[in-house]
Amino acid sequence: MRADTRHRVEAAASLGRGLLTAAAALLLVAILLAGLILVPIAGLGLPILAQALAAVRLLARSHGDWAGRVLGERFVPGYGIALPTDLHKRGRELRWLAVLVPIVAVTTLVPAGFVLAAVAIASKPKDPAGRVAEGLAGLLLIGVAWLLLPWLARMQALVTFRLLAEPDRADLAARVAQLTVSRSTAVDAQSAELRRIERDLHDGAQARLVALTMSLGMAEDSIAGDPEQARKLVVEARESATTALAELRDLVRGVMPPVLADRGLPGALEAAALLCPIPVRVAVGIPGRPSPPVESAMYFAAVEALTNIAKHSSATTAWLRLSHEAGVLSLVVGDDGTGGACPDRGTGLAGVWRRLSVFDGALTVSSPAGGPTEILVEVPCGLSSPKITLS
Repeated sequence: MRADTRHRVEAAASLGRGLLTAAAALLLVAILLAGLILVPIAGLGLPILAQALAAVRLLARSHGDWAGRVLGERFVPGYGIALPTDLHKRGRELRWLAVLVPIVAVTTLVPAGFVLAAVAIASKPKDPAGRVAEGLAGLLLIGVAWLLLPWLARMQALVTFRLLAEPDRADLAARVAQLTVSRSTAVDAQSAELRRIERDLHDGAQARLVALTMSLGMAEDSIAGDPEQARKLVVEARESATTALAELRDLVRGVMPPVLADRGLPGALEAAALLCPIPVRVAVGIPGRPSPPVESAMYFAAVEALTNIAKHSSATTAWLRLSHEAGVLSLVVGDDGTGGACPDRGTGLAGVWRRLSVFDGALTVSSPAGGPTEILVEVPCGLSSPKITLS
């Protein structure tokens, strides 16, 4: 097949894909409207909104990837800190959803109209001379439709790419405000963490070291007059030193777990899954390593999610998936439990959200009543080459 012909066939397939996407968009709009109507009724619409908004994000990302391929550009979605019910933070995707249907209608009806006109001309009874003229007219119409296919597919891709990948001024202002909040959250979290470390050092290791110093001083005074007492004091000092060392190790683990430093994020997640009392299916292969702060944030997010599953979900199995695509590190933690997880109910998800906000991450929770529950954590980041990664 010639390159030009193949190009137009691919454009026709793209327009067909757009038609299917528009049909899915219409269905999602109907579901979103139903969810909004049901929200005032004891919050019945919230699970519906959460599921529908998660589906909108997946649909938008898939169509954005397609638009990037058509335009020959790399599609990077405008990630923000948005929980499933934060409609005001999902504006970009919802605007795209509203515009998609008319754009698809225009880009598919134009070539379809030319083809139908050609068919209508060919179906009319006519004399031999008229048959030749109208046959040529029909071929001309089909030829025009054929020539328009790449242009129409590109127009549809361009609208999608502009809406989903490039911020306008209003989005930029919102982005600045979001980064301001993220910076404030990061500063507060860092300050609280430093206070915790200071308190743990003061009440733990420092107190042990003071007791150690006193025991060694008393032992020094007792060596000449009471060697047995001095020996007991040295034993006590050794025990205090051992305890202080253990407390320091525990403190360091809270900052950077050794398994994360030694085995990287995939190995640390596998270890966390093994410690979960519920069986966890794990798929965590990535072609490199994120930066240490991102690794730490994703690890503790997974540990918190697995802890919530063990405590609250009544699940019999869970799953954990880690992947990296288009510059985004994605972690999915799910379970087959009773559902109903919500960041506003003190289940620890709000803490995960605050941790991710430092890295411009996104947290999406899908947890309808009756389950299953899936928590999607996404952080834009690059990966270092495995060849230069230190283990």
